[in-house]
Amino acid sequence: MSSPLLPAERAYSLSTRSGWEQFVTALPRQRPDLLTRARISELSGQARAEYEEQRSVWHANLGPLRTPQMRAVHEHLDDIVEANRQDGDKVKGAAVIDAYPGLGKSTIAQVFAREFHQRQVSLYGPVTGGGHDRIPVAHVCLTSSTSKRSFNAMLCRFFGLPGHDKGNAEELGHRAADAVLACDVRLCVVDDVHFLDPRRRDGRDVANHFKYLANTFPVTFLYVGVGLERRGLVSEGLAAGEEELAQNARRWTTLGVSPFEIGTEDGRQTWRQLLLAIEKDLVLAGNRPGMVADDLADYLFARSTGHFASLMTLITRGCRRAVR
Repeated sequence: MSSPLLPAERAYSLSTRSGWEQFVTALPRQRPDLLTRARISELSGQARAEYEEQRSVWHANLGPLRTPQMRAVHEHLDDIVEANRQDGDKVKGAAVIDAYPGLGKSTIAQVFAREFHQRQVSLYGPVTGGGHDRIPVAHVCLTSSTSKRSFNAMLCRFFGLPGHDKGNAEELGHRAADAVLACDVRLCVVDDVHFLDPRRRDGRDVANHFKYLANTFPVTFLYVGVGLERRGLVSEGLAAGEEELAQNARRWTTLGVSPFEIGTEDGRQTWRQLLLAIEKDLVLAGNRPGMVADDLADYLFARSTGHFASLMTLITRGCRRAVR
């Protein structure tokens, strides 16, 4: 009797240090062998189930694909982070990825942060001068009920500090700051920032808290969310005519992510190159050149309207249907 399979999904939370480090250090997935229909039909029941399990997990985790949008944002982020090499007495500018849902904002931020983390450890080693573990990147996701205290608690939870939910906002903030300094954190990714509502007191408090953190933490903050400028988070919720008083607007650099388009020749070529890259990674018995990039290009664009997340959902579910 064969041994049971280990779960192939990597179940980690990026908002904890252990989960983030699993994400950073995980080896690339091994692509399943491409078998013909005849060879698949010869597999025993258990072998067939295992092969389909491998293909399902593989197709659900395609990428990351280096789209033009990802490359452009990464270039800007590299400029911002590397220009923020000032000493601790100077305030560092922040970056904001602000775009519609389904365009890959979080993936773009996570891939950049992972590569930055890897470079920092490669350059400076896994241990700081003070003997602490080097953690170049911290990652947290906001919720609809985020307050100044809960945000500081999220940072403490990321580092795995004992009693991360004990204490008031100031106490938790000081503990988080100590961990940031001890672990040589250089980049802090804050995702789902659109949950903050600057029209509410707690939303304004957290937005103002970001200014305090920029003054206190010697790190570059990368904020990710939907409609952050439109919601007034960049202008700190100030009334019309007072926007020039917003420090965040001066210190934050907003980066957008555009959907794919096929209204121009360049756009059509970019769309086709994306589909060709996806097509190359599919593990289907009926694989043939052009089956996605040519036969399904118009259909996939009509269904996804050029939004990357919608496209990948269609691809993943279509592969599962093909396998079944």
